[in-house]
Amino acid sequence: MRAAVNCFLLCRAVLLCGVLLVGSVAAVGDVIVLKSGQRVEGEVLKVQKDTLFVDVGVDVIRIPVDQIQERKGAEAPDPAKTAPVESLFLSTELPERTVKELVETFGEGVVLIETPGGLGSGFIINSRGYCVTNYHVIEGQTRVAVTIFHRGKEGDFERRAIRDVKILALNPHFDLALLEIPAQADMPFRPVALAPDDAHREGDAVFAIGSPLGLERSVSEGIVSTRNRNMDGIVYIQTTAQINPGNSGGPLFNERGQVAGVINMKLQFGEGLGFAIPISYLKHFLNNRDAFAYDRTNPNTGYHYLLPPRRKNSRPSYEVK
Repeated sequence: MRAAVNCFLLCRAVLLCGVLLVGSVAAVGDVIVLKSGQRVEGEVLKVQKDTLFVDVGVDVIRIPVDQIQERKGAEAPDPAKTAPVESLFLSTELPERTVKELVETFGEGVVLIETPGGLGSGFIINSRGYCVTNYHVIEGQTRVAVTIFHRGKEGDFERRAIRDVKILALNPHFDLALLEIPAQADMPFRPVALAPDDAHREGDAVFAIGSPLGLERSVSEGIVSTRNRNMDGIVYIQTTAQINPGNSGGPLFNERGQVAGVINMKLQFGEGLGFAIPISYLKHFLNNRDAFAYDRTNPNTGYHYLLPPRRKNSRPSYEVK
């Protein structure tokens, strides 16, 4: 009777093994080679004196120990066959440097945003051309252009305007927008890095790069006045770095060249009273961008729909409320 049960279990294991070899649905774990030559790949859940319990993804099977020829760890995937997956944004530790050095290194990641309604700033976050700006910079617009600045071999900046920029996601509550700039064959994107957390404190040095009043690539330096200024239930970074119309959507860098916040407003008739959206809000928006995906078919995306003309003396009469 015991031999019959073991035979049944072994046949079941071989059958499931065949399914795994065809369907490639095995869980990562151990590799068990049976005396029959079949291989079972899965996670060993429990080991008894005469039986192994193995999770193969579609089922948990029991394999008699006396039918196992070899047990070894799962084979590592071939790196040549596994394409690396680029993260959505860069977030890495960087050394402290002077503002001059940081502007030289990361200035190419800051762009000028142009719409029929006005100008703003933005910054590139990955090599695919994903670009962050403010929602209010592109609010109600469907045609967005970006001007990037690429440093040439002789050190001079080449200015290039790129049309047909795609809107990916919008969050009006936190005043954030995500764009995608079309790839340029002869001009690679230079992304900037995001700060790993909201570690900045009052008095920390910060600087902004943007296009205030259309003056491209302007740099202003200051400090963090307060890291958690509450306005209408949203926390902002208050900074003394000079902010003007056109800076909106641009990056607020820390002394390591990491983006600590997204510049979005200043107090009117006040100097040195600028504000930026903290990096924690930006990362939440980016990581959940599918929830804020832009929909061109929505009537609130910038298109203006006119009511159809009415027929004269037609009855009954209908009104659009």
